[in-house]
Amino acid sequence: MTTPMHFLSIAETPADRLRGMLNRAIRLRAHPEPALLQGKTLLCLFEKPSLRTRVSFEQAMRALGGDAMSMTGGEVGIGGREAPQDIARVLSSMVDAVMARVMLHETLTTFASVSSVPIINGLSDWAHPAQALADVLTIVDEFSPGNLDGVRGRTVAFVGDGNNVARSLAAACAKLGLSFNICSPPGYEFEPEWVKKIEAMCPGCVIRQLADPAEAVLRADAIYCDTFISMGQEHERAERLNAFSHYQVNEELVNQAPRHAIVLHCLPASRGVEITDAVLDGPRSRVFPQARNRMDAQMGLLAELLG
Repeated sequence: MTTPMHFLSIAETPADRLRGMLNRAIRLRAHPEPALLQGKTLLCLFEKPSLRTRVSFEQAMRALGGDAMSMTGGEVGIGGREAPQDIARVLSSMVDAVMARVMLHETLTTFASVSSVPIINGLSDWAHPAQALADVLTIVDEFSPGNLDGVRGRTVAFVGDGNNVARSLAAACAKLGLSFNICSPPGYEFEPEWVKKIEAMCPGCVIRQLADPAEAVLRADAIYCDTFISMGQEHERAERLNAFSHYQVNEELVNQAPRHAIVLHCLPASRGVEITDAVLDGPRSRVFPQARNRMDAQMGLLAELLG
């Protein structure tokens, strides 16, 4: 039995495979293959609520001729009613791939350790690689339509928490030749050991950790933000809002960036908190095309893993 290709994080995904997923997404937009995954089934498993992840994966699978079904964590009882390794063994005997949106990244690594079919990370506390694919695709659309190589040398500025979304996008930038600036309050930066790991993996990559949001966006081509309070962090709300009080992406900050810079957000957004309405709905925002790109990115991902 061949070892399946899993997609657990950008850091674990070889650069050539990452490029393959994105290039497949670009090609499938122009030249659909509605029978590519005919006869194959994707199981989507959700421990956390979902809008874009569920719709994009289900629609991507159907657009390629496959089938998709979704279940909640409550139905399955991961780690309670049934051990993760048992769930993975059963599912991999019945479907062709499993996409899971989970509380703990460890659940995914356990799934992958025993699964005979690809395990895809739809979000975990450590990484959100499916989102990073759509993020890069949106930058390509803006600055080099249809040409992934054309965005090499561009700069992404992430203002906010060094979380799963930021970590995944930073790794993607490192592997694809983009620079990445992150600006976070003390205690919310990237882990130094993780940055060293990515730098060793991608010699010459540029990941800067900065203290001043204006400095971070000064030469940015894309300004990115995410919620300050992710699912599972609600008990930290007051502490986080205080720590991030000077990290809002607003018109004043955006005006510090080059005139061509675009604004990205993975959604859902807390309007008026990490981003203002004027920016989210403004002329520089590419947030809703970015959300739409989740489906195209997932088509490229599924085509690479299953096609």
